[in-house]
Amino acid sequence: MEISSFPFLNQEEFLPIFNLFSEMDNPTATFNVNPTSKKRRRSDPNSDDFNSFSFTDENDDPTADPLLKLPCWFDPQPESQQNWLMDAQKPKPTNDFHLSDQIPKKPRRASPENPSPVKNTPAGGGGTQQRRLWVKDRSKDWWDQCNHPDFPDEEFRRAFRMSKSTFDMICKELDSTVMKKDTMLRVAIPVRQRVAVCIWRLATGEPLRLVSKRFGLGISTCHKLVLEVCSAIRKVLMPKFLNWPDESKLTKIKQEFESISGIPKVGGSIYTTHIPIIAPKNNVAAYFNKRHTERNQKTSYSITVQGVVDPSGVFTDVCIGWPGSMPDDQVLEKSLLYERASMGSLNDVFIVGNSGYPLMDWLLVPYTVQNLTWTQHGFNEKVGEIQAAAKAAFGRLKGRWTCLQKRTEVKLQELPVVLGACCVLHNICEMRKEKFDPELKFEVYDDEMMPENNGLRSVSAIQARDHIAHNLLHHGIAGTGFL
Repeated sequence: MEISSFPFLNQEEFLPIFNLFSEMDNPTATFNVNPTSKKRRRSDPNSDDFNSFSFTDENDDPTADPLLKLPCWFDPQPESQQNWLMDAQKPKPTNDFHLSDQIPKKPRRASPENPSPVKNTPAGGGGTQQRRLWVKDRSKDWWDQCNHPDFPDEEFRRAFRMSKSTFDMICKELDSTVMKKDTMLRVAIPVRQRVAVCIWRLATGEPLRLVSKRFGLGISTCHKLVLEVCSAIRKVLMPKFLNWPDESKLTKIKQEFESISGIPKVGGSIYTTHIPIIAPKNNVAAYFNKRHTERNQKTSYSITVQGVVDPSGVFTDVCIGWPGSMPDDQVLEKSLLYERASMGSLNDVFIVGNSGYPLMDWLLVPYTVQNLTWTQHGFNEKVGEIQAAAKAAFGRLKGRWTCLQKRTEVKLQELPVVLGACCVLHNICEMRKEKFDPELKFEVYDDEMMPENNGLRSVSAIQARDHIAHNLLHHGIAGTGFL
């Protein structure tokens, strides 16, 4: 291994460097720098640019500068080394000299909302401009008019699908979850306005740009408020207004359904509808709705909403978000209702569905054979009366919240929260007996696909259905519409 030697300086050659740095550390030495000089390439060592950048001591002869004893530093060298030397010789700015004061500031351009910017000038002089937050001025006249106490209740109900008292109750329930604090930059949006943006968007289905104009808020702000309020409704209001009934309520529901149809032990009517969506980027085939596409002659994509309702049209169970290509029986098998029934939670209770569901021990469906007997006709007629309650409930759901009738702008992963909020708001309106405008009536139509094996899953279920149909006919309860 070879080690190369490095020639060190002797003491006589090393002495000028020590003298140079000792003078730089001398507190009595002053360094004169000509700040008006310009950096340029030196062609003549005797020029003014060469002499303007030099360290001198007041008590010494300028020609005796130790730095001049190092000819290797002052010989003509590349421009990069000269710039390094000149930058090293620049003095540090003192408190009395500010470079920013010497550069004129560009005047702030005036805007229509801020024609004359305000300057905050400190007492010491040297005015500095204070930054201000720019906020677009939007009109809130429409919302201020609706929020006024003298605004007619009928007009308020037509706009928000509910009365002022119901709206105030919802705002009170969501106050602690939706409310935001004021900041130094801006005042927080009130809770009533936040809830109103969400309900108006769900009720009318208007694009966000129109909602923005009505409430005097930004488009992105309105979209954010809709998702925040829907999430709060799901978190706060869903446990109170959408849940499976307890024993006392279930007994009352059975009595009401039996008075309507004559079929005993009916605890709910189940129905599945489809909500149109924009074609997703992933798994497009899974959301393709073949039945709606063939009927409407237009490519359709959808997600499903399965719901169980009581006689008054209040949802007691919902299952939201499965792709539109799945038939009703598969949606049922993936729901929590099916899991509870498999665990025995629905003993001594019947749920009535249409022909798209399978016949099971706890689920009654109509007969689907071609040549029906009088007994089977009578049973199907009574099942149809129970199914009418669920179909009417979904019709009021889609009629009251128009956003469910057309393809929405909400992302697919956020859509179940919005649909769940619509179901909760529907229950609130139904429980508080809110008037439904007949002009909002919407006809629900969903094609029914027969499940495999004609929907026969249990022999005991077949015998139970036959027994119920026989009792309806021989006790004179079955209708005569088939005669």
